[in-house]
Amino acid sequence: MPRELVDSHLVRVLHVLLTERSVSRTAMLLGQSQPAISVALRRLRAITGDPLLVRSGNRMVPTAHGMALVEPAQQALCGIGRIMEPVTSFDPAHSTRTFRIGSPDYLDVFFVPAVIERFHAQAPNAMLEIRHLMVDGGYEQGLASGDLDLVIGNWRTPPENLHLQSLCTDELVCLLREDHPIGHGAMTAQAYAGANHLAVTTRNLAGQGTIDVELARAGLSRKVTTQVPYFCMAPYVLVRSSLVFTTTRAFASHYANLLPLRIEPLPAQARVLRYYQLWHERAHRDLGSRWLRSIVADAARALVPDQ
Repeated sequence: MPRELVDSHLVRVLHVLLTERSVSRTAMLLGQSQPAISVALRRLRAITGDPLLVRSGNRMVPTAHGMALVEPAQQALCGIGRIMEPVTSFDPAHSTRTFRIGSPDYLDVFFVPAVIERFHAQAPNAMLEIRHLMVDGGYEQGLASGDLDLVIGNWRTPPENLHLQSLCTDELVCLLREDHPIGHGAMTAQAYAGANHLAVTTRNLAGQGTIDVELARAGLSRKVTTQVPYFCMAPYVLVRSSLVFTTTRAFASHYANLLPLRIEPLPAQARVLRYYQLWHERAHRDLGSRWLRSIVADAARALVPDQ
């Protein structure tokens, strides 16, 4: 014979009966009649196969099985409460949640640190994981599964099935060593085509593909003679070579202030690059995810305040 299903009302009656140890007090606390609580107790006894409450002198005491059900009943009620009552607030100051952001490594040196600074200033007990992206759509799966909360990028054609917020724009420039043979202000299209170029190529990075597309649209060609797997290697290679590196102004400016490097304008008119953050519908209304997006947007505004 199949057992009777237990609904949330019965679980609540069970928990109050076992903690109050009184049918009359349970009825008063739940706003019901004593006969209704007595009926519920009979049902619970039939379902569990145990008396649950027995007399001991002039009072009721839980059985051993009844005592063992107090904690599971409490956990069940808490779970039902979380299901039935929507979350209406998120307090980063007390959150211990782990957030995960997917980001290409060309943002590591100037943008990601600004995000991390703001994150921990507001959520000192929370955890932030920065993960590098996959160009083959892996980040889309990560967002859909919840393995990633947010992705930052600058692809020309982001997936249409994801939410998108524009953050800021940037432009392409040339980065080279301060005493490069190409003199100050002498980066012409001819000089650009004749130079040896440095490129970053990794199987899990889309940034360089974006640059190649823009160079082709601008009518520029380059001779790549050196490739490295990470953007952060490029400036140190430039210091010790006569290579030219085409990158974003934000990236170039950061290293030009640290190393003997200079920036030259790209010798052609290229479209601006737009950075944005992407997230999945599953996280669209989540208050913690909304807060995370506000942190990223605030970091972008601080870096490029006029946008």
